[in-house]
Amino acid sequence: MKLWNKYMSKAVAKLYTPKIVKFALNVWPPFWGAGIKILSISEDFRQVRVKLKLRWWNKNANRTQYGGSIFSLTDPIYCLMLLGILGDGYFVWDKQASINFIKPGHSDLYADFIITQEVLDSILQTTASGDKSFPEFVIYVKDSDGNVVSEVQRKLYVRKKPEYRNQQETERHVA
Repeated sequence: MKLWNKYMSKAVAKLYTPKIVKFALNVWPPFWGAGIKILSISEDFRQVRVKLKLRWWNKNANRTQYGGSIFSLTDPIYCLMLLGILGDGYFVWDKQASINFIKPGHSDLYADFIITQEVLDSILQTTASGDKSFPEFVIYVKDSDGNVVSEVQRKLYVRKKPEYRNQQETERHVA
């Protein structure tokens, strides 16, 4: 069973490319139904641009973007980016999130997600010995004119999987 899991992990890792992730998210029912579309994912997974189209079914009673859709457009993005960067040896989960609605969204909305080298270095340093990392990100969702509609704060949980923690500990003891 362990060999099978390792084989499957490697097979899935080969399929985890920006092009395939973009396609999969754009046909994923929760995104598609909410009007969320991934516009671009950089080849190194460090930048993603997302659009929330204003449609009749995702408008609220005030005829503006539904807050749940705004929040949803930020949901899995940083986790998926870090999985693409760090690979299969890590758990990456959303831990905590909050949203501050600043003004109504009267048009399509956009969000840009960026993972800097500084953030990545911090995660790698913290998790190197098997510890947990809790990186925090702020996403500014903007309207078509570039005005901030909402500010979303996300905290993630990142940790090496046990088999990779043990591998590194073994390497440390051998050296």
